[in-house]
Amino acid sequence: MSAPVVRPARRPDVPRISATLARAWADYRWSSWALPEDGRSQRLHRWCELAVLQALDTDSVWTTEDGASVAVWAPPSPPPIAADLQTVLDRDLPRMLGSRQPVVLASERLAEQGLPEEPHWRLVAVGTLAEQRHAGLAAEVCRPVLERCDAEGVPAALTAYTRLAVTWGQRQGFAVTHATRTAVDHELPAWAMVRRPASGGQGGDA
Repeated sequence: MSAPVVRPARRPDVPRISATLARAWADYRWSSWALPEDGRSQRLHRWCELAVLQALDTDSVWTTEDGASVAVWAPPSPPPIAADLQTVLDRDLPRMLGSRQPVVLASERLAEQGLPEEPHWRLVAVGTLAEQRHAGLAAEVCRPVLERCDAEGVPAALTAYTRLAVTWGQRQGFAVTHATRTAVDHELPAWAMVRRPASGGQGGDA
């Protein structure tokens, strides 16, 4: 089987890849924990859409050609968010999270204690349509950034909320640097994971 075509996402891809992420994250435990039950699917879709739009401005979204798998990254030292997008984020994030916003933000801060202090790439979200999982597509859409990390000597990081996500991260070369539980309710485990670049910045696997 030939390797899938993976490329940077473009603005016309936003509806399709946002829908892919929303469908992929629908059964992720974080989604049911973080988002109020009322209108959860709509809240999740909007969260995915805004994540894609924010990363698209820094050329940090990668997708398969068919949109079945997508990875959303935050680059090291990102530029300020455009004013119009910031206005939308300030308006829509409280609507999406509702009463869950304080505990979600506090939990993110707890998990981030294990992330690198130096500039690094942050994997914001990765998702693959259920019918195409277990074919290595998530690894493929993450590969361009991880190869760049190796070439430039920059670490990558992510936050995981299930042991399955931790196992996937370990297969990509990430290691757990901090383990905690979500704030206030302690309902979910949370792990910070870091992937150090290959020695000498010559590429390869960490």
